[in-house]
Amino acid sequence: MRMRSELAAALLPVLRRHPRLKEAFKRLDFGLELLRHLSAPLIPQVIRPDPREIFVTLTSDCNLRCLGCRYGRDFMPGARLPWPIIRQLLDDAYQLGIRSIRFYGGEPLLHKDIVRAVEYSLGLGLNTWITTNGILLDKKIDDLFRAGLRSVDVGFYGVDGEYDAYVQKADQYPRMKAGITYLRDRYGMDVAVNLGWVLMRSNCNLNSVQRAWEFAERYSTPIGISLIHYSLPYFSEGPDRMLQFRPEDRPAIETVVAELIRLKVARPELIQQSVAAIRSIPDWLIKGPNMRVPCDRYRLIWIGADGTVQLCYVTFKLGNLHERRLAELLFRPTHHRAAQDAFALRCPNCHCNYDTRIRLHLPSRWKYSGPAGGPI
Repeated sequence: MRMRSELAAALLPVLRRHPRLKEAFKRLDFGLELLRHLSAPLIPQVIRPDPREIFVTLTSDCNLRCLGCRYGRDFMPGARLPWPIIRQLLDDAYQLGIRSIRFYGGEPLLHKDIVRAVEYSLGLGLNTWITTNGILLDKKIDDLFRAGLRSVDVGFYGVDGEYDAYVQKADQYPRMKAGITYLRDRYGMDVAVNLGWVLMRSNCNLNSVQRAWEFAERYSTPIGISLIHYSLPYFSEGPDRMLQFRPEDRPAIETVVAELIRLKVARPELIQQSVAAIRSIPDWLIKGPNMRVPCDRYRLIWIGADGTVQLCYVTFKLGNLHERRLAELLFRPTHHRAAQDAFALRCPNCHCNYDTRIRLHLPSRWKYSGPAGGPI
């Protein structure tokens, strides 16, 4: 699959100058991926490692204490990647043809080398973005912008008291909001900002949706709908599983989903997921691991703050960067087995990347395409 990455890298300068050609390339690439998913049940060997992005957990340290997260407490406590390992993994990503790098944590803005890491990654020509809680954004964005950063994802857990209740620290919502306000006032739309809005039991209501939507409209920050998790090793469902959904919550979920679809149709650029993916949300949340949609995380590499290298967030460990460099761990027999096992859901079967999974699985596309073949 490195051939695909090399071809994409070679074509990139041309594609950037010709948007229509770029869109045609994306459609062709998606068509080939759809064909791969169609044939894989009969020919499992067509599923091979195809990493296109690396999610790098720079540090487990965090300045919040979110109800649904164990970072900063008992998950890899005190772990952080040192600069020599960061630089080496970026060099290997470039040499392997992996072109997208996401820096996150914990809270990546707490890592002392975050600016250097961003600058080095962008200097290699890698598509680079960070995921942050935004609390330190107003203090860090100037240096990051000078380093070349133009894409930021911000964790979004509600407005005002709803936000502070989830992060379990008072007066943090104004700090997050101030960070985004500062970024927009200083750099306008030169920096893309997306909100990672987590849909959980506590905010599954129309009022929460409306307030999140108003925030997105005000700051031109598209919403990515994340779903409360059940299998991430660093995730907590809260005391007595208070954040997690139950079968009796389906009507409330469906009400929220109907509103999200209405908003998506009205302003498609402000919600990242497709209509079909949004329609599938009640089943993902209620069925959990019984939602059998093949996984496409053979296109991902996840790196933990302690150097752990895995196929994805949850499982399929490939090694550790403190023992062997990335180039020595990828595309080996263990990586090939992990790719096929992930596709076949021989794993905890989480709902990561549920949007693309729905689009690549024809039965799901048909099921969630809506009345009379409505929009996907």
